[in-house]
Amino acid sequence: MKMRLKEADERLISRIRTEVNKGNFDNISRTVFYSAFYKRNPEIKWAYLASMVSRNAGWAMTDLMSRPFTELLSPSFRARLFYTYERANWLIFSDAFAQLLIYEWSKRKGKPLFHLLPHFGVSNWIKEKWEYFWQRRDEEEILTALIVNEQNLIQEPVILERFEGKNVFRTSAFKWQDRLHFSTVLFPDLRGNLYGCSVHDFTKAGSRIELGRKLAWILTESPEKDEILRFHESVTPTGSRRDYQRFLSRTYPATPILRMAYEPVEHRREYDSDWSVNPAVQPDRWMKRLKPVNDYDLGEWYEGKLHQEEAAVKVERLYRKAAARVKLAKRRMV
Repeated sequence: MKMRLKEADERLISRIRTEVNKGNFDNISRTVFYSAFYKRNPEIKWAYLASMVSRNAGWAMTDLMSRPFTELLSPSFRARLFYTYERANWLIFSDAFAQLLIYEWSKRKGKPLFHLLPHFGVSNWIKEKWEYFWQRRDEEEILTALIVNEQNLIQEPVILERFEGKNVFRTSAFKWQDRLHFSTVLFPDLRGNLYGCSVHDFTKAGSRIELGRKLAWILTESPEKDEILRFHESVTPTGSRRDYQRFLSRTYPATPILRMAYEPVEHRREYDSDWSVNPAVQPDRWMKRLKPVNDYDLGEWYEGKLHQEEAAVKVERLYRKAAARVKLAKRRMV
C-alpha cells in the first residue's frame, strides 16, 4: 500500500505531469523538450540520444507523405505506420520525461526524489538504476539503463500489441522494411554527411537495445560526435527532410513539415504493468559498456537505398500499367 504523500510531493507530481503532457504534444515538442533538458543536464546523455532519435522519427513520419511511399504503400497502411511511430514515441516520452524531471528536481532540492517515480508508472528496475546513479554518478550506466527501460516499455503495448502486430509488423509490407525507416536511424552533420545504424529483427527488444547502444556511441564517443552535435544545436526540428536538405549534395524527394502533414494524436497509457517484474526479461543482461561501432558512415549506403526506392517505384508503375491493360482486355472480350 502506498503511503499518503506530503502536500509538497503532491504539488510536485502535479507540476511534473503538466510539463510531461505539454512536451508530449507531438513529435516536434518531444524533440525540443529532450534537447532542452540535455542542455540543462548534459550528464544525462540519453536525453540527447532521445532528441536525435525523435528527430529521425519525425522525418520518417513525413517521409510517408512523399515518394516512393505514396506510390508503394496504401494510404491505410501509411496511416498505420504513422500511428505506430507516434504511439511508440508518445509512450516513451510519457515514461522517460517524468524520470528526467524528477532527477532534475532532485538536483534542485539537493536530495533524491526517486520515491515519487512509482506515481508515474515507471518500472521498479529503472527506479533502482536512478538511485544507483545518484550515488555513483556513472553517466554511461544510466544512459544504457534508460535505453533498456524504454525499449522494454514499448515491447508489449506497441510491438506485440494485437493490432500493430497483425496490421503492421507481421505484414509483407513491413518485411520490406529495408526500404522503410523503422530499422534505420540517421544522424546528419553540417557538412552533408550521414551517420547511423540499422537493425534487423526490429520486433525484438534486444535488437533495438543494441541499436540504441550503437547510436549512443556514435553521439557520445565517435570522432564525428562534435560535428553531429553542431547540427543538433543549430538546426530547428520541423519533422521534415528539409531540416538537413541544404547540407546534402543530392536533391531528395520533398517532405512536408510535420505539423502541416498530421493532426495531433490523443493517446492513453493503457498498460500500467511493470515490465521488469517478468522474470524472463532479465534486463541486467543488457547492461554492457558501449563499444566502438564500425561502418556507421551511411552516406553512400543511403544513396544506394534511394536508388533502390526509385527503381521500386518504376517497377510498381509498370506493374500497374500492365494490370490495367489486362483488365481492359478482359472487358473487351465480354
